[in-house]
Amino acid sequence: MKKYIFTLLLCVAGGFSLLAAQGSSIEVLDKTAAAFQNAGGIKAGFTIKAFAKGRSAGDTRGTIQLKGNKFVLQTAEMTTWFDGKTQWSYLSGSEEVNISNPTEQELQSMNPYTLLYMYKKGFSHKLGSVKSFRGKAVYEVKLSASSKKQSLSSLVIYVARDSYQPLYILAQQRDGSRSEIVITDYQPGQRYADSFFVFNRKQHPNVELIDLR
Repeated sequence: MKKYIFTLLLCVAGGFSLLAAQGSSIEVLDKTAAAFQNAGGIKAGFTIKAFAKGRSAGDTRGTIQLKGNKFVLQTAEMTTWFDGKTQWSYLSGSEEVNISNPTEQELQSMNPYTLLYMYKKGFSHKLGSVKSFRGKAVYEVKLSASSKKQSLSSLVIYVARDSYQPLYILAQQRDGSRSEIVITDYQPGQRYADSFFVFNRKQHPNVELIDLR
């Protein structure tokens, strides 16, 4: 399941009638990215269902708290802090914290919200036909990787029409595995000090720090 969490949470319209009703895919994507940038600190819940070789590979739920490129990700299995450069990963019950400087690709798989920016490089995009999700009016955005070298082959994202908040992300890997992310309890306008995104040794005095940098 850890693999699918780290694979955590956008389109040219097919015709003039679709353009008139929904706007272009690039407009939806730009507005979604802008809404995220302007939201300030964010706290959101999420659930992930993972599938491999056509079978369920498990599911998990958790929360993510973000400010800019900083985040804290919490699930029952682990907690991860990232301050914009350094990442601390604490596996529950292990009494160990791994310290690393993740690559851009690793960050894209760690933080679901980085998927919102993938349309800007290496992906083609278009609007889909889905109009609602869990009772909310949405835009469906489909992205396809331009290169077969990309491990992530495609994305489907549902974006709320009224707020441009992402509600659902389907990430399809080239090996056939996929993960479905549902975003819940979205709370923008949160205030976080920069220190919130740094591992606090005083709160975990007995853990062993393993520096992988």
